[in-house]
Amino acid sequence: MTLHRTMLTLTGTAGLIAVAALATGCSSSSSSASSLTLAPSSAAASSPSAAATASVPSAAASATPSSSAAAGGAPACATRSLKATVGIAQGAAGSVYQVIDFTNISGSPCTLFGYPGMALAGGTPVTQIGAAAARSTGSSAKLVTLAAGKTANALLQITQAENYSASRCAPKASTYLQIYPPNQTTPIYLAYKSTGCSSSKVNLLTVGVVQPGNGG
Repeated sequence: MTLHRTMLTLTGTAGLIAVAALATGCSSSSSSASSLTLAPSSAAASSPSAAATASVPSAAASATPSSSAAAGGAPACATRSLKATVGIAQGAAGSVYQVIDFTNISGSPCTLFGYPGMALAGGTPVTQIGAAAARSTGSSAKLVTLAAGKTANALLQITQAENYSASRCAPKASTYLQIYPPNQTTPIYLAYKSTGCSSSKVNLLTVGVVQPGNGG
């Protein structure tokens, strides 16, 4: 799976415009990203307020863990079993397309199915900024079985907050991506600098289904 192919899946016809823009020149990584480190799972569960964890209830429910386990012969990947990292990023048509990789660090096979929940976050304690990512409907979800040490990915589109007026967006600097692996209610916090819209009138994020491989 290549980033260009996934962008087409994520955005449909609009993706054709984005890829055309990429062909004329785009950066190999997002200028908004910095010091990209993973908060440990235990810290991720305890450092943000309870409101942050509860703020994306629907984003964590893309399939039932029992059905995933039955289909793949392995349990759904728990948050503690995954390491999230930032993959390649490219910008086009007022958006950044950012690959998020999920690596199985548990030592045993586990499965991922459907959409991760994602949102921008920041502050102390860490809290969600604006709306959670909408779901792209360009691809159907398929069960991904991750052997120990193997990686899957999802593509996140982040529209630039500058595309909207300040009065509509209510821009706010973010320092993390708040990531719920599919079927999980405990988030991972991944350091990532961007600008979000704290207003509920604007949703800057769109996420695709989890796919096998590292998205490179």
